[in-house]
Amino acid sequence: MKPQLDFDALRSFDMIALHGGLGPASRATGRPKPTLSRHLAELEQALGVRLVERGERRLRLTEEGRRLHEQTHGLLVDLTDAAQAVASGAEVPRGVLRISAPVVLAHVALMPVVKRFCDLYPEVRLEVIAEDRHVDPVEEGYDLVLRIDPAPQERLVGRRIAYDRRLIVAAPALPQPSAGPEAEMPAVMLASANPASTWRLKPVHGGALTIRPQARLRLSSLLMVRDAVIQGMGCALLPGLLVQPDLDAGRLACWGEVDQAPVEIWALHPSRRLTSAKLRAFLAVLAEIGTQQG
Repeated sequence: MKPQLDFDALRSFDMIALHGGLGPASRATGRPKPTLSRHLAELEQALGVRLVERGERRLRLTEEGRRLHEQTHGLLVDLTDAAQAVASGAEVPRGVLRISAPVVLAHVALMPVVKRFCDLYPEVRLEVIAEDRHVDPVEEGYDLVLRIDPAPQERLVGRRIAYDRRLIVAAPALPQPSAGPEAEMPAVMLASANPASTWRLKPVHGGALTIRPQARLRLSSLLMVRDAVIQGMGCALLPGLLVQPDLDAGRLACWGEVDQAPVEIWALHPSRRLTSAKLRAFLAVLAEIGTQQG
């Protein structure tokens, strides 16, 4: 027999798990502690499992409680948003929207989107986390993740929002090698890059060119690599979005585009969740700004 779950009890449990205890949840929601405690006990009885470990200063979720919170928190937020939209007579974007984006993308391309979105939708509290690690939006509570060349995933859906190019760039004073056999050149590379790699450029009028980078400096971020190249410390393989302002200003020179498929930038979100008004609104602004930039 399937357990009969009470929506109000689930909301109380969500607040207890989110705030770390009955007291903090009561202060955050205005619900009395006895009500929260009763809802928690009813939910545990309905499910037949213990959801929190009691007796500590701060309640700790059990494995079952953690799993329930991860799988229901996003749904409860979206259902609350939907109920508020219906009650107001219009689907107005509101609430918290959490986004994860790669560091370089967040720094060089995302701020115009953020500014436009905040101007249009003042009732949404936007949180953008710039990080290069591979986050799980379902488990970590993100509404949207932006990724570079993502692998197909069953749990995520989304759309490609932009392409980018991989460019070989250098300071203007560094002589560009001519087309022909492999050219060994001083280079700045990411610490995680393969030191034995070669860069084959797309053929142009002067013929094909292959560069074998001699990494004189290895750094942990693309932003640092870009800055080192501007200082004349070697050539580098960098995203077009990152270096285009420096190319336009003459701080960098482009030796060519790497002969590979373009980089794809995707906006992804959990497929199991309702697509909320706030998420649809952000995706619309993202598409609008991306079209203008393209």
